[in-house]
Amino acid sequence: MSNQDIESILKENRLFAPPSAFAEQACYPTDKLEALYAEAAEDNEAFWVARAREELDWHTPFTVGLDATDAPNYRWFTDGRLNVSYNCIDRHLDSRGDQIAIRFEGEQGDTRNLSYRQLHAEVCQFANALKALGARKGDRIIVYMPMVAEAVIAMQACARIGAVHSVVFGGFSAASLRDRIDDAQARFLITADGGRRGGGIVELKQAADDALAQSGGSVERVVVLQRTAHDVAMDPARDIWWHDAVTGQPEDCTPEWVEAEHPLFLLYTSGSTGKPKGIQHASAGYLLNGICTNRWVFDLKDGDVFWCTADVGWITGHSYVTYGPLAAGSTIVVYEGAPTVPDAGRFWRICEEHKVSIFYTAPTAIRALMKQGDEWPAQSDLSAIRLLGSVGEPINPEAWMWYHTVIGQERCPIVDTWWQTETGAIMMSPVPGVTATKPGSCTKPLPGIAAAIVDEEGQLIEDRDAGGYLVVTKPWPSMLRTVWGDNERYIDTYWAKFDNRYYVAGDSAHRDADGYFWIMGRIDDVLNVSGHRMGTMEVESALVAHPRVAEAAVVGRPHETKGESICAYVTCKGERPIGDEAEALTRELRDWVAQEIGAIAKPDDIRFADNLPKTRSGKIMRRLLRTIAKGEEITQDISTLENPAIVAQLQGHS
Repeated sequence: MSNQDIESILKENRLFAPPSAFAEQACYPTDKLEALYAEAAEDNEAFWVARAREELDWHTPFTVGLDATDAPNYRWFTDGRLNVSYNCIDRHLDSRGDQIAIRFEGEQGDTRNLSYRQLHAEVCQFANALKALGARKGDRIIVYMPMVAEAVIAMQACARIGAVHSVVFGGFSAASLRDRIDDAQARFLITADGGRRGGGIVELKQAADDALAQSGGSVERVVVLQRTAHDVAMDPARDIWWHDAVTGQPEDCTPEWVEAEHPLFLLYTSGSTGKPKGIQHASAGYLLNGICTNRWVFDLKDGDVFWCTADVGWITGHSYVTYGPLAAGSTIVVYEGAPTVPDAGRFWRICEEHKVSIFYTAPTAIRALMKQGDEWPAQSDLSAIRLLGSVGEPINPEAWMWYHTVIGQERCPIVDTWWQTETGAIMMSPVPGVTATKPGSCTKPLPGIAAAIVDEEGQLIEDRDAGGYLVVTKPWPSMLRTVWGDNERYIDTYWAKFDNRYYVAGDSAHRDADGYFWIMGRIDDVLNVSGHRMGTMEVESALVAHPRVAEAAVVGRPHETKGESICAYVTCKGERPIGDEAEALTRELRDWVAQEIGAIAKPDDIRFADNLPKTRSGKIMRRLLRTIAKGEEITQDISTLENPAIVAQLQGHS
C-alpha cells in the first residue's frame, strides 16, 4: 500500500435495517429513492433543474440550469428570480397559516408559539423596521443574538428585503465579532441586551459595543432585542430597541425578488487565527438543497415537530432551523439554553413536552448526555420521537449505540449526516426508510451528490475498502459560491489541490466493502505513525468504546523516530482518575486500543480531564489540543470556550 493512502484501522460490522414500521410509512421508499438516483445518474444537471422547478416558488422562472463558464465559480438557475423568505413563509399561509411554525422555549422555562401567520406578520414588521432604518438590497447585516425566535425572524427579515445576513455565534468574543463586521463591511448590527445560557447571562450588548469601538466604523445602526432586561448602555444616535423599531410597522412587506445567485448570507468559518473566511451562499441553490435534504433525510410529514439543537450561528442552524424545515412547511423547536440546565434531563423533557418527532443533534451532545447516565432520559416519555439524527463530526460507534438503544429505544432510524458549512446542506446520509445503517458511517451520497475518494495525485480510488481524500466530482446547487472578497482564497482552499477538477472537502474518508463511506477526520488530523496514516476519529472511537471512557480527543505531536506520536485527552464516566488510578487506567486504555485496532494505534500519552475544551456549540477545539500536546504557547482565540479554566488542567497545571 502506498504511504499516501489513509488506512482504516477500526472495523465495524454491525448492520441495522430500517425498522419495518418506519419503512412502511416512509416518504421515500426504495422504488422512489432508486428513481431519484437513476434520474441523477442519467443527467445530473437535469435532475437538479427538475427539483428546482418542483420545490421552489419562482417569481421569474429560470431557463438556465448550471452555468459552468467561470468554473470553479459555478452558478445555478441564473436568470430566475425568487425570494427565500417568501418560500419559507408566504407560500404556506393558505394551506397551513394556523400551523405552529416555531415552538420556542427559554432556558428559564418561558415558552412561545408562533404560527406561520404570526411568523409572517413579525418577519414583515421587522423587515419594514430595517427598511425604515435605511437597509436595502445587498447591505450586509450582522446578527449576533441568543438562540431565540427573534434570531430566526431577523434572518428571515433580511432575506425578505434582499439584505445579506451574517450570523455571528453568540459565544464569540468582541474581537471575533469585530473581525466579521469589518470583513463584511456591515451597515447594521442586530443583537440583544443578553442571552441566557448555563444559568447566567451572556453579555451580548456589551460585547457588541466593545466590537464596534474597535471596528472600522461601517455599522450605522444597531437594533437591540430586550431579552434579559438587565441594564445595558444604549447610544441614542446609533442604537434602537427592537420593540421600538417595530412599533407601528405594517404586518405586510412585499418581498424583494432577487436573482437566484443573489447572496443570501455569509457565514464565517471559525477557529482560525488568520483572517476570517466568509463562506458565501446563493439564494436559490442553497434553499433547494435545504428543502430536498429535509425531505429525503428527515422524512418530513405533516404533524412532525423537528428539533435541530444547533445554534443559528452555525450552518446547521441555518439549514435545519431557519430555512430548510420552514420552506418544507414543518414545525421547529428553538431552545435558548444549555442541555444540562437545570439538570441533565432538560433535552429529554423538551422532547416530551413539545412532542418532538425528529431530533437532530451533535455527537458531542450525545456523549455528554450519555455520560450523565441512562436515568435522565428514562424520566421522560420519548415515544413521540420517530427519527434521530447526528451532525457535526463523525459519531463514534459507542455513542451511536447508546443513541439507538436508550433514546431511540431500538425503533428509530439514525441518520448520521456528513456535510459542511461550505456544502450548504447534507451530502451523505442514510435515507431512513431504505438505508441499512452501520454505527459510525454516514453511509452513501444522496441523489445528485457525486462524492468520491482520491489519492494524493487526485486519482480516483475505485477499490472498496480503501481510503484517501474525500472530494465531490460534480457541482451541486447549494455549494459555496466564493469566499467573500477573496475568490483566490476560495479556489486555493477548495479546488487548487487537484487542478480545479474536484471540490476538496478537507476530510479523509474510507469506503468499505459495501460502498459505505466512513469519515476519518480532517486531513490535517490524519496521524502519520511509523509510516502508517490513520484518522484520529478511529482511535477516539476505540477509546470511547471502553466502559470507563465518556469522551476522547486524539491529536498527533512530532516524534523523532515515529514521525508522530499519539496523544489522547480523555474524560471518564465518574470522577477524574489521579495518581496510581490514572496510571493504571492509562495502561488499561493503551492495551484496550491495541486489542481494538492494533498496537500501532496505542496512544503514547493519555491525559485525563474533567471535560474537553469545547465551544458553546459543542465543537472540540482540536487545534488547541495540538498546541497543548506540543507544549507550545497558546496564541489562538479561546474566548468561545465553554470552560476556559480547563486549559490549565489539560496542560497539567492542575
